[in-house]
Amino acid sequence: MLTIEWSSASGWEKPCIKPLQNLSLHPACSSLHYATELFEGLKAYRGVDGKIRLFRPGLNMDRMARSARRMTLPPSLGVKKPTKALLYVILSPVGAYFSSECFDPISLWADPKYVRAWKGGTGDCKLGGNYGSSICAQQEALELGCQQVLWLYGEDHQITEVGTMNLFLYWINEDGENELATPPLDGIILPGVTRQSILDLACNWGEFKVSERYITMSDLTSALEENRVKEMFGAGTACIVCPISKILYKGKHLHIPTMENGPQLTTRILNKLTDIQYGREDSDWTVLVS
Repeated sequence: MLTIEWSSASGWEKPCIKPLQNLSLHPACSSLHYATELFEGLKAYRGVDGKIRLFRPGLNMDRMARSARRMTLPPSLGVKKPTKALLYVILSPVGAYFSSECFDPISLWADPKYVRAWKGGTGDCKLGGNYGSSICAQQEALELGCQQVLWLYGEDHQITEVGTMNLFLYWINEDGENELATPPLDGIILPGVTRQSILDLACNWGEFKVSERYITMSDLTSALEENRVKEMFGAGTACIVCPISKILYKGKHLHIPTMENGPQLTTRILNKLTDIQYGREDSDWTVLVS
C-alpha cells in the first residue's frame, strides 16, 4: 500500500510503499464512525506496446479535490480543525476490467422509493457513504430479477444514474433530432471521467446533437411508444460502457432496443476509448508511467 502522511506543521511527507500487515491500524478504520471517507477509481492500462498508461488522471485528481472540500478533509471527528491526515492507495494487479461479459446488456429496476442523491447532498462527490446506502436498493432489484438500479429523482421521476454509472440515451428527441443526452451536473450527478470523455468524443465527431439535459421516465416511455429510442447505456471506469436492454418501471417491463440497433454508437464509443487506453491510438488523454 502506498501511504502519504500529512500534517499542518510540515505538509505532505514523502510517499512510502509498505505491506499492509506492517500497519498497526488500517487507515480505513476512521471512516467507520462518521463516514469521513472519499476515494477514487483510477486504472492503469498495459498497452499493446507493453507501456503503462493512465487515462485522464487529472480529472480524477480534480474530482478528488472537490470531494475533499465537500468533506472538509483532511478529516475531523469533532469541532477541532484536523492537524493530520493520510492519503493511501491500494495497489492491486487486477488486470483488465474490460471483457466481452461487460458488454452484455443489463436490466434495470426503476422505483422512486429509493433515492441515490438529492439537492444539497453529496451525490456529485465520490464518497463512501453514497455507495453504502445503495446496497438495499440493489438487493431489491436483484430479487425482482433486475441487475442494477435506475435511480430516479423528483416528482417527475427524472432519470439520473444507473447503479454506480452515469447514464446516456441516444434517441430521436422531441424535435426530430438525433441526440445523445445525459443528465446535467446539477449536484446529484457524479462527474464521471468516462462520462466527460464520451461527451468530448461525441462533440468532436459533430454528427449528432450532444446534450446535458433532464430526461424523465415520461419522456422515455413516450419515446419508446413512438420508436424514437436508439440506444441506452451506462458509462463508468470499470466497464467503460454497458448497454441497457430492459427497465422494470411501475410493474411493467420496458424494452430498450439497444442491442437491436447494433449497438452501433455504444460499440463505437467502447472501441474508441479502449484504443486510446491501450495505446492503439495516440492521445493526449493518456499519461505514460515510467
